[in-house]
Amino acid sequence: MSRPILRRSRSHVRSKMKKRKVPTVQVTVNSTEPVVSIIIPAMNEERTIADVIKQARLVHSEQEVIVVANGCTDRTATIAASMGATVIWHEQALGHDVGRTVGTQAAKGSVLLYLDGDMRIAAKHLRPFVNAVLSGTDVALNRYSGPVQQTKAHPVVLAKHVLNTMLARSDLKGASMTAVPHALSRHAVDTLGAECLSVPPVALAKATTSGLIIETVHEVSVGRMNRKRRKLGEIDPLQPLVIQDHLQALQWVISQNGPRCGYTDLGRQRNRVGR
Repeated sequence: MSRPILRRSRSHVRSKMKKRKVPTVQVTVNSTEPVVSIIIPAMNEERTIADVIKQARLVHSEQEVIVVANGCTDRTATIAASMGATVIWHEQALGHDVGRTVGTQAAKGSVLLYLDGDMRIAAKHLRPFVNAVLSGTDVALNRYSGPVQQTKAHPVVLAKHVLNTMLARSDLKGASMTAVPHALSRHAVDTLGAECLSVPPVALAKATTSGLIIETVHEVSVGRMNRKRRKLGEIDPLQPLVIQDHLQALQWVISQNGPRCGYTDLGRQRNRVGR
């Protein structure tokens, strides 16, 4: 009795398999003529890179994803390549933010969207930056200004606010090209040059003096998304670097606009001092 039952079971399974639609898994590849280039620097982000790419693919129908594998020793590059991304791999770490320059130099799109490989951000929060550039904005910034309600200001947050004030763009508050997501127009890239994107505060300073349209377009609270890094004492190891970048930007602004960065001396009569 067991053989007929077994035969009927197999026949039943085959019948069900014929009716069932087997889903096909497609690897989305980069568009040959992308409108949007999504640039993702990554260093050992095998746990998050797939999700980052998945959401990036949803921002526009014609896009390319460029992953700059910056000194990776894990499977980041392999995973990105398996998902159809262009992978630019460097055995040695290039340095913080240098991946943005490398990715920009390879990008073909008229809109360039910058992400980080360790931050999972839903596509619905990425599209506003792309749409802003498609609508005429040159530099579309994340409206996130960092924690500003604390008694003691965070040094990086303070540096961002100071730079924007010295650029006569206090309306930007703490928005910065240091933070992702942000997007640039092709015109902005051609005006600024890809090289300066390795020092984001300098790029922002140059953008404000180049007649580019700079707007904060959407807020993504990336502060809580930042990967926890081993601190040197009480200091995040990236903090000194980011502050140094802002000091470099301030130095550039002073070189262009004088020691008061274009601000007047109000009613002070310094020529009377010492008389």
